[in-house]
Amino acid sequence: MSAPADAPPTLGAEEEFLLVDPDSLVPVEGAADLLTAHRRLHPDEAATAPQRELLTSMIETTTPVCADLASLGAETAAARARLVEAAEKAGARVLANGTSPRPAPPRPESEAPHYRNVADLYRLLARGTETCGCHVHVGVADRSAAVTALNHLRPWLPVLLALSANSPYEHGVDTGFASWRTMVLSRWPTTQIPPYFESAQHYDVTYATLYGTGVLPVRATNAYWLARPSSHVPTLEIRVADVMPTVEEVVLQAGLSRALVTTALRADAAGARAPRVPDHEVAASLWTAARYGLGGPLVHPVSGTPVPAAEAVRALLDHVGAALESAGDRERVTATAEDLLTRGSPAERQRAVTKEPGEIGELGLL
Repeated sequence: MSAPADAPPTLGAEEEFLLVDPDSLVPVEGAADLLTAHRRLHPDEAATAPQRELLTSMIETTTPVCADLASLGAETAAARARLVEAAEKAGARVLANGTSPRPAPPRPESEAPHYRNVADLYRLLARGTETCGCHVHVGVADRSAAVTALNHLRPWLPVLLALSANSPYEHGVDTGFASWRTMVLSRWPTTQIPPYFESAQHYDVTYATLYGTGVLPVRATNAYWLARPSSHVPTLEIRVADVMPTVEEVVLQAGLSRALVTTALRADAAGARAPRVPDHEVAASLWTAARYGLGGPLVHPVSGTPVPAAEAVRALLDHVGAALESAGDRERVTATAEDLLTRGSPAERQRAVTKEPGEIGELGLL
């Protein structure tokens, strides 16, 4: 998935969605019926067909490898359109929220072998994790480059979360958080900002040690960190964002993620080592981003002090400005980021258009 040396890295995005009843908007066990409908409607789209997720009320879409933000946006929009069409045939609607606003009993786990292994280990924790995120893959030369980039971008992950925060409600309750999904996932082993790794070998040894302790499922090929090297393709996977209501917000996450990786690898090539920000500091930054989104303070990734959200976002734009410029992404990414600073994160927009936590406005319904 890596690009030629003189081209910006390639991109891909995965999105997780909730399937809900068209009338009550309560999550339903619709994944199997949707997949059947999708195969009938789009038999030639097997390579990018939706996939099962942890619970039967969840579904995941995947774009092909993309060279630029324009193609990523187009592929994301097309995948969403096909998903909505198949969901309608299956008697469901698609909801782009990080958690379910409606009260509902837990849905069963997927029958996919990997998720059965997950359920066998995590039990009620798995059944209670009806959460949806957006994962961006950025192409790199090799695993060593992925770990190098990971070390550099650790402090910036909370800013990406704040821009995407889209889970203020869960089961009819206003959680008080912008991203309750992040708090739910924090109960899982390793679902956090990863530690600093000395090398790709150090990463692999750390994963193997965790696997050996029994905190990861049988045959798990990776840990659940919020950014990680892929276990099977040469990419860095950035998994911190909530699923977002609009394609343009997905494009923003992809553009910033790619620019962070490019900036990191350029810094490493120039001899600049990644900052060794302590684990407890990045954890505190992540918590603050989950709590407030863009509606309160964020921790500045360089100074480590609380600042207005706009200051942290603009610090990120400055940090990756040269990479955005060289990829031709600066104008589009900056415009979307500034628009979010004006309108608020999806969580803020949800609260603005709903009268009570259990409501679901058109913001998240595809």
